[in-house]
Amino acid sequence: MGSHSLALTRRLPADVLVVEGWIGREGIRAAVAEFEHHGYHYIVATGGLTSGRWENKPESYAKMAAAEMIRLGVPNERIIVATPEYTERRRTFESAVAVWWALRDAGIQSKTVNVFTSGAHARRSGLVFAKVDSPSTAVGVIAWIPPEYKAEPWWRSSDRSRELLGETAGYLYELLLNSGGGSNTPFAAK
Repeated sequence: MGSHSLALTRRLPADVLVVEGWIGREGIRAAVAEFEHHGYHYIVATGGLTSGRWENKPESYAKMAAAEMIRLGVPNERIIVATPEYTERRRTFESAVAVWWALRDAGIQSKTVNVFTSGAHARRSGLVFAKVDSPSTAVGVIAWIPPEYKAEPWWRSSDRSRELLGETAGYLYELLLNSGGGSNTPFAAK
């Protein structure tokens, strides 16, 4: 399974774009371009707390992403912040649950959402969000590839090689073992 097979883009016509905030400023900029060019009504920023290793205290990736979206001109009333409570484990699953609850609390019932995330994480994010969302919600996924990734093959970078191995293992784990089964989502048993 190469990095391109994990970096799946399957964009669906959708009203809601979900953005995993940990992808960084450049990724958020690309997500805002996606939001503006594809007719979404809402953009959801999600992501748990940073490690706190570089900051004085842990910050919410969701809140940092939302602040960047506002800075880039997205109207505040079109942004939904979905910060998961627990991100020690199952970060993608917990983010998906937080998004579902945030949309429900905002009264938004979309039949289709697209998840915007970084490259090799895309296939797993699409799988996890599809498991968490309502059975009547279709989930598309958009794999954002950082520009520096296009400069050289993944096998020439130790960081990208580790990322690919980790994402391959994470995707297989999710596919085979269902990380969120029986948890706090109303649709875990579907």
